[in-house]
Amino acid sequence: MSFEALRSELSSCTICADRFAATATGHAPRPVVWFAPDARLLIAGQAPGMKVHQSGKPFTDPSGDRLRDWMGVSEKVFYDRSRVAIVPMGFCFPGYNARGSDLPPPKICAQTWRRRVTDLLSGVRLTLLIGGYAQNWHLGGKAGVTETVAAWRDHGPGIIPLPHPSWRNTGWLKKNPWFSAELLPVLRARVAEVLK
Repeated sequence: MSFEALRSELSSCTICADRFAATATGHAPRPVVWFAPDARLLIAGQAPGMKVHQSGKPFTDPSGDRLRDWMGVSEKVFYDRSRVAIVPMGFCFPGYNARGSDLPPPKICAQTWRRRVTDLLSGVRLTLLIGGYAQNWHLGGKAGVTETVAAWRDHGPGIIPLPHPSWRNTGWLKKNPWFSAELLPVLRARVAEVLK
């Protein structure tokens, strides 16, 4: 299947329409498709949040600001699909539960689309695994995020696991100063090398 055909099919996916209608947000699917076949860096995230659902553009929120800072890239570079592919485990906003908490990305999304998309991205030289869902899918196993990120040297140079850049993880960052001191300089150097 060609890139254009795959993008068109994915952009019109409604496989989770009933699931999303039953959430507290009661929303319709809106896949956020942000990749091109010649990308060199893959950001494997979790799923779009409400702001991204509304904008149709990935990481248009404070998490995106923090992630771009971690990577040491501008918005212009970050959103250049010919260089950076953003492929979450769920392409649509999963919704909130009755308490207002984020729901996990539906497994059927990754089962349906992930392999088809990643097979198309043959030029990827660096994959950033953001959060537990992406880390477990790509690395196998069920290790926690802290354990996986702490073992980041075991996965390089082609894979770097990261915690989610959400504000909710500010406490995690303070408890784990090695992340900023040791991992971030390597991350920035690898991103610069891959994208130059």
